[in-house]
Amino acid sequence: MNLDHLRYFVALSRTENYTQTAKLLHITQPSLTKAIHSLEGELSINLFQKDGRRVTLTPAGKVFATDVESSLLLLDKSITNVKSFSQQKTLIRLAALRTLSIKWLPDMAQRFLQLTDQPAVQFQFNTDTGLSPDILNGLRSDMYDVAFCSKLDHFSDIDFFPIAEQTMVCIAPTNHPLANRSSINLAETLAYPQITFSTRSGLHPIMQKLFDDCGGQPISAYAVEEDQAIAGLVASGFGIAIVPNMSILQTMPVKIIPLSFPTWKRILYMATLKHSTPQPAVGQFIDFVRNQSETLSINNI
Repeated sequence: MNLDHLRYFVALSRTENYTQTAKLLHITQPSLTKAIHSLEGELSINLFQKDGRRVTLTPAGKVFATDVESSLLLLDKSITNVKSFSQQKTLIRLAALRTLSIKWLPDMAQRFLQLTDQPAVQFQFNTDTGLSPDILNGLRSDMYDVAFCSKLDHFSDIDFFPIAEQTMVCIAPTNHPLANRSSINLAETLAYPQITFSTRSGLHPIMQKLFDDCGGQPISAYAVEEDQAIAGLVASGFGIAIVPNMSILQTMPVKIIPLSFPTWKRILYMATLKHSTPQPAVGQFIDFVRNQSETLSINNI
């Protein structure tokens, strides 16, 4: 039984007019008449009867029209559902430090969509947490597919691939005694109260070691988890700080002072689970980031 003929029949049952139905269906009236006669021949029963210039459904036609219309609606719904499977997007769940989430990660994701044949990919950016331990635990718990953060100990089940680097700088309020310096040794900052990284930050143990190598630990006025929050406190005059040279510093009322010693760089990583098989699109994105990071020297993130 021809599906188009069934659709023609339902349309004619609504208008009860061959000329009007043919126009609605964008077919000729003879084609419509032939289709209805063919359908009636298959069923061996009249579905319509003449009523002047119009036609009306026979009792059998009314029953058939009700059932066919319901069946076609169900069929169309099923076709839509089946097609949606091929149109569903692969969701790639990303988590990153805020310093990477502002520009670096969105740019990387956009380049992936533009330079690869991945029309069925959708990114989910998770930036609610800005701490590396939380991000890595979320990766372990299958909250994320790929993470971008600091490399931490005690995560032997996670593969870390370097993707970006930042130099460390001293930042001071614009009216601070150090604001006129063009460079500074880390040991020279020990005389001033500082905004330091809290113990939950991935930079905390690194900064501790750097200060130990320079002769002592700073006077900590406040301990804060995120580098951008530290910069905000410095801009408001709460002290100086040693932070990564983030692009956001250029927009804040702080003096950026390069470190003459030690010349240490903060390396940021792409983190993925070692013993898992990612979806093809996720795997392609991971490979894309690896290839891009091998050819780009990234600083001032």
